[in-house]
Amino acid sequence: METLRERKKQRTRDALLRNALELFVTRGYEHTTVDEIAESVDVSQRTFFRYFASKEDVAFFVPRLTEAHYVESVRRRPAGETPLEALRRSVVDSWDTIEEAVERYVPVELLMRTYRMIEATPALFAAHLRRQSETEEEIARIVAEREGVDPDTDPRPRLVVAVFGAVIRVTERQWSVGDDFSVTAIRELTASYLDQMGPALTGNWRESPVGRDRPQEA
Repeated sequence: METLRERKKQRTRDALLRNALELFVTRGYEHTTVDEIAESVDVSQRTFFRYFASKEDVAFFVPRLTEAHYVESVRRRPAGETPLEALRRSVVDSWDTIEEAVERYVPVELLMRTYRMIEATPALFAAHLRRQSETEEEIARIVAEREGVDPDTDPRPRLVVAVFGAVIRVTERQWSVGDDFSVTAIRELTASYLDQMGPALTGNWRESPVGRDRPQEA
């Protein structure tokens, strides 16, 4: 059972986290200082650093939860699914259940605004890409284990995950510059882009153009 002291520390950390993200998405990450975050919770800068190593650490606290949520979803997929099917179902299911992964810390709406802020902040975006690369390596090893192959001698796990990850990055970029920043919007865009991955890689683009109206029947 948690002690009163532990609950108080948790409340302080959660308040710092939420206030920091609110400041980041309203003022901008680069225009928000650690002192301002600490002052918003009425604690010292020293107290902030007891919970978070840096501004970047607090900015990625909740996104790390969503990454772990996705990785765990991949681990749980049925063994009979193909690698691409398992990855696709995992990412879509992760968006369907994202609220249960983060609601303990922040509202989903704040998480989505945080993702948009990360996409628009060069320093954070670079860190985000670095984190995605690390996650892709973890996913590739999970896929390799599922398929019974060695990822260090068989390139397929990393190739599949790299292509899949590229689609996710395109989706995130397009979503971040759109008008709808909801979970539903990114989930639907993700599913749509993944559906186009096969035809884009192997299809004849001239015969099956995307976005062109179909000829009306006479």
